[in-house]
Order: sequence, then structure tokens, then C-alpha cells
Amino acid sequence: MSTLPVIAAVDGSDDSLRALEWALDAARRRSAPLRVVHVRQYAHWAQPEVLAAGPADPQDDPVLDRVRTRLEGRADRPDTEYLGLDGAVSAVLPELGASAQLLVLGSRGRGGFASLLLGSNGMAAARDAECPVVVVPRAAGDVRGEISGGPRSRVVVGLKVDGPDEATLEFAFAEAARRGARLQAVAAYPWPAQPWMMPGEMPPPVVDQDVIEDEARVLAEGFLAPYRERHPDVPAEPLAAAGDAAGHLVAASLDADLVVVGRHRRHLLAPARMMGSVTHAVLLHAACPVAVVPPAPPKD
Repeated sequence: MSTLPVIAAVDGSDDSLRALEWALDAARRRSAPLRVVHVRQYAHWAQPEVLAAGPADPQDDPVLDRVRTRLEGRADRPDTEYLGLDGAVSAVLPELGASAQLLVLGSRGRGGFASLLLGSNGMAAARDAECPVVVVPRAAGDVRGEISGGPRSRVVVGLKVDGPDEATLEFAFAEAARRGARLQAVAAYPWPAQPWMMPGEMPPPVVDQDVIEDEARVLAEGFLAPYRERHPDVPAEPLAAAGDAAGHLVAASLDADLVVVGRHRRHLLAPARMMGSVTHAVLLHAACPVAVVPPAPPKD
């Protein structure tokens, strides 16, 4: 059985080149092939002669030609395939996830009608792709900067103590193991507590924040235990934090290699794929790359 590739979506912008370097490193760490994809989008207001000519020849793609030149002779380059596609970026990018183990995007594209990688298109990929999607922000260092890894590295994962997702935790532990990094699981709990009361009800006893924080930490430790057994070389610690989960994850991104967040599972009242407010906020504001992991399929 062949190994699924890591896909890097490029459009020639500096942001997409940062994503390319991240994807190159990710493919090497996974012993996986790299597939470099350029999705060319044409505007509905294009001139008639342009529309009549149809899409360009996939073999005649200046963006992919520049990437080929950039990667030529690189000693760390895995087996690499170049693919030019035509269509609506917001539709094509999510579809790529069906044949990849990882899809890597830059935070912003070139702009204009020719190609847009993030904004609404990137959000669509993170929301709809069947594989994990990594968004590499502009703040993630120079285009040819070093990719982090080693004992001082840190992978941060958002942990919902009321219902953690197995796929998110497994991805975070596996990524920390590949990097030789430590893992920090951020378990946010609501504070201050605001209980609902019916008219005439007596107010509940005052809640001790230390008790709530200890309970959150104990729950997090329990959820991390089986992953520690499967990944004994990964130092993992929970961080119980009061308040907004997105704020804590964004703050942690300032000195992290990667932030890992989950995507909402479909359910009866919301059959469409959903991003979730925390994941959406982290994608918009994180200073380091963010991995959005689709939920594990339901067990029979």
C-alpha cells in the first residue's frame, strides 16, 4: 500500500512558500512523498477570449516552474510531484484532502482573482478537508527559515475536558514524537462560574476556583494517560486555565512550534461540517502554524 502524500498548496506568494517549506519538512519526517499543487482560479468577469481559450496547460504553469527551480537539488527533498489544477479554490482545496495525509497552506495568497489560498478559501479547506490541514502564518519565520524541532520544541493541543477528540490528541502526540518535542495540553474551564437559576431559587454555594481547576487538571491527566503509554518518549503536561480557550491557545502559539485544534463533529441538528469558534479564532490569530484535525469517525 502506497504512502499518502503531504500536499503543499502554492500560488507563488511568500506565504505559500513558507507553507511549502513546512510541508517539505513534514513529508521528510513522515517518510512520505510531497505533492505540490497550484490551483488556478479564473474570474467570472474574465474577457471572452480568455474564457474561450479554456484553462492553461497543466504542464505550462509558471508558479510550479518556480517551485521546481526552488527545490531542485535540495538534499532533503522527498519524492516530489507537481500538479496544476483549475477550478474554484474553495472547492478544489478541500477535495485534495481525500488523497493526502496532510494538507499545508499559507495564511494568505497573492490576492486578486488569480489565486486566493486563505481567507474564505483556506477556512473552507480547514473546515471541509478529510485530512488534517496545517495553516502556516506569516509570523512563522522567514521563507527559508529553520523548521523547529528538538528538546526545546513544544507542541500545544487544545483539550476539551468535557469531550476530547481522539484524533486530535493522537495527531498532537504523534507530531511531538516526530519533532522530539514536549506536549502541552491546554484544558480551559469556564470562569467565573455563572449558574442558571429559576426565579425564587436559592443561589448555589460559592464555587472555589482552585477546586474547579484541580478537577480540570485531573480530568486532563486521565485523558492523556493512554497517549502517554503509546508515546512514552513524549513529555506531556496538562495546563488547566481559566477562561477563554482560544485566548490561551493563541498566547501559547507565541513560543510553540505547532498548535493543534480539533474540528466539530457532525450531529443530527448540524449535519454540515463545522469549524467551531475556538478553532476559527486560533486560525485567525495564532503566531505559529496551526493544525486543524477532523474528528475521528464514530465507533460502531
